[in-house]
Amino acid sequence: MVFAALVQRIRSFSLSIGQLTFGSFMLLLAMIVMTSVASVVSIRHIDATFAELQHLQSLGDVAEEIDRRTNELRLAARDFVTDPAAPSSQAWEAASSLSALLKKTRLQLAPEQQEMIDGVTQRLANYRNGMERVTALIARRADLIAALPPIRGRFERAISEVPDRATARSLFRAQNKIAEALLAHDPASAEQSAHNMRALSIDDPALRAATDAYADAIISISGTEGQIAQLDKEVLGTEGQMISRVTDLLRDLGASRGRVLASDFAKTLAHDKWQSIILGIAGVLIGLAAALFVVSRTVRPLREIAGAIRALAAGEKNASIPATGVKNEIGDIARAAEVFRRSLVDADAAREAAIHALAEQRLAEESYRKLFEGSVDGIYVTTPAGALLNANPALARMMGYQSPEHLIDGVGDIAQTVYVHPEAREQYRLLMQRDGMVREFEYQVRQRGGTILWLSDSATAVRDESGEVIRYEGTVRDITDQRRAEEALAEGRRLLQLVIDTVPAVINVKDKQLRYVLMNRYMAGIFGVDPIDAIGHTTTDLMSRYGARKTDENDRRVLAGGKELGFYEEEYLDSSGNLRHWLVNKLPLLDADGEVESIVTVALDIGERKRGEQEMRKAKDAAEAALRNLRETQNSLIEAEKLAALGRLVAGVAHEVNNPVGISLTVASSLERKTALFAAEVARGDLRRSSLNDFLETSRDASSQLVANLNRAAELIASFKQVAADRNYSDQRTFDLGDLTEQVVMSLRPGLRKHHLTLTVDCQPNLAMNSYPGPYGQVLTNLFLNAVAHAFPDGRPGSVDIKVRESGKDNVEILFSDDGCGMSLDVRRRAFDPFFTTRRDQGGTGLGLHIVYSIVTDRLGGRLELDSEPGRGTRIQIILPRVAPLEQAAE
Repeated sequence: MVFAALVQRIRSFSLSIGQLTFGSFMLLLAMIVMTSVASVVSIRHIDATFAELQHLQSLGDVAEEIDRRTNELRLAARDFVTDPAAPSSQAWEAASSLSALLKKTRLQLAPEQQEMIDGVTQRLANYRNGMERVTALIARRADLIAALPPIRGRFERAISEVPDRATARSLFRAQNKIAEALLAHDPASAEQSAHNMRALSIDDPALRAATDAYADAIISISGTEGQIAQLDKEVLGTEGQMISRVTDLLRDLGASRGRVLASDFAKTLAHDKWQSIILGIAGVLIGLAAALFVVSRTVRPLREIAGAIRALAAGEKNASIPATGVKNEIGDIARAAEVFRRSLVDADAAREAAIHALAEQRLAEESYRKLFEGSVDGIYVTTPAGALLNANPALARMMGYQSPEHLIDGVGDIAQTVYVHPEAREQYRLLMQRDGMVREFEYQVRQRGGTILWLSDSATAVRDESGEVIRYEGTVRDITDQRRAEEALAEGRRLLQLVIDTVPAVINVKDKQLRYVLMNRYMAGIFGVDPIDAIGHTTTDLMSRYGARKTDENDRRVLAGGKELGFYEEEYLDSSGNLRHWLVNKLPLLDADGEVESIVTVALDIGERKRGEQEMRKAKDAAEAALRNLRETQNSLIEAEKLAALGRLVAGVAHEVNNPVGISLTVASSLERKTALFAAEVARGDLRRSSLNDFLETSRDASSQLVANLNRAAELIASFKQVAADRNYSDQRTFDLGDLTEQVVMSLRPGLRKHHLTLTVDCQPNLAMNSYPGPYGQVLTNLFLNAVAHAFPDGRPGSVDIKVRESGKDNVEILFSDDGCGMSLDVRRRAFDPFFTTRRDQGGTGLGLHIVYSIVTDRLGGRLELDSEPGRGTRIQIILPRVAPLEQAAE
């Protein structure tokens, strides 16, 4: 009994169609949500795995980048250690770049990978420490080398003054071995040769001290070179290899992790595939169950009610209507059918009353006909299918016909012949079916002549006794002019909005209450809103949404003054919290009475220009500082090159002076022994005339040789002193160009014999100059040394010619030429560039010809031309003014 009561209660429980439909929809939605959640979880897992795979790929790229940076660091450190002229900044920049890359990479790695990066960082720190130690040793080596020339000069002077030539030769041989070892970059051999020099037996205290000082300097330089080589091998080489090994381990770890992730990725795909299949089958089954339930509760009762209604239509007025007690929409339909059944019974009673009313209706129809024909609006009657049943004259004229009859005859289906868009007729019919009427329904029609009209239609549906719609009756108004005006206005506003939306600047219009009436999309993006949403709001309203504000003082100035403000700068925060800089102008729009109606604002974003100005200012300061440093460095290198050239000149002169001084010393020693023997004979009293004549002849020959050789040495020393004095004396003076050229050439001749060169000088006499003799001598020296170093490779013989002659009234011409190997086109174009040299591997600095060019053009106020071809020698023409320009003297 209890179970039967429960079943009866469940059957009597009624759900509405909306509830049934909504419940079914929610059930399906729940399945879709479950499937979507499962898919999202799986996709997130797949995305995470894929992202980690990509991360591992980027890890391999990072390892390659670390390896590349490490190789750059090792090459830069190698160049810094092996090439004294190489700048240390390249090695430090490579180390800093690698350190920055490691710091950036560490943040993206797993803990075990971070430990590897920490290992690389520690290796890099050891590497940098080793570079610092090498830098200190290189600086120390440079100091020792800089201090070596005076010690060597003292040593060579001490050798030249010692009377024991055997000792002098031994010391010279030891010095030559030291020089050979240093040139061969063999510090151990140089140090051993220095120890051998110290081991020589020397009686002269001055020579002993000079020898020991020179040997100690060589030992210090060699020791420093050895320490540099040891650090290069033990620290720089070892640490660099360890860094490379760590990057290999990092690649291996990334590859291993990639294989694990790939396996996990495949398992996840298989799991998701079966999960999707199961959830899909469950969703289909649940959907079928829900559909069967809805059909049993809705379709079956409706089919029974429809059968009863058809019986009523067949004339069975006593037919029973089922499901009238159901409390849902189906019950409502059943109850309405029951009311309809009862109405049929009452209809018979009302038929008589209808006949009586028919006469009254005819009278009303006559009144309606007069109104129908005299109306200024179009009146029509159509069937639901679209056939035109009746029309008044106003509608005929509106559609381009002479009479309603012509209109009815000329129009078939109005949906196809009158309506421009047939779907408008379908919408009209649906509204009529739903509401039984339409009000102000607008659509387009086509006149007889093809003109398109806009009509506003108001109509009602007329039904028969059974409730079926049998016709539509309505009135239409021609609103073509009104629609065209509205469309023109809307098109104008649309075009205006499109135009201002394409402008990359802020454009807006405000009313007197400072509310926006127009805003372009660019400005709406600043406030983070849509342009439509900004209409009717103030700036304060829009900016308060993200906690910012801006004063309206300038808008109020426009309202008060009624004049344009002109462009001014303004800044405020946008919706992203960024400070934006603007170039703004505000101007009023006046109405017919000259009063301010609204305010137009135009603003250009000048943030990039502001940032560009700041960056340009910083870049200019940095460039100026770099230029100053470059000029200082270039001047230092030029001075060093000048001193180096002077040093080579001194070495040649010293070698040349040693010959006459050595001969004079030998002759004086021989004369001293002869004088001692002659004095002994005089003391013994056995002096003979032959001995006296022999002594006098020997003394005469010795004196002649001494005078000739000492005069030769004095000439060389005087010439060198004049050249050196001219180089140190930077003031302008008057001199004879031929004499000065001969003095400079005399200081250069000592270097000719060992290079197998012939130097020919042809100077026009009496060429008076008021210029700078020192810089002129520097020019000739640099040209000569450059020709010796580059024009005659492998010690091949050749000749150098210098011709000096007058060129016009106020200038002189110096032609410097050689018959050496010549220059290629590329070398000739860059010959005067600073630091350009073809002998970088042999210690060339590339400043020799640059100094020549600078002195000739800047100091002496002249010009020069270079003419050279491979295998045909080189010819340099220099044109100098006899009087150097005054403005050059101040430099």
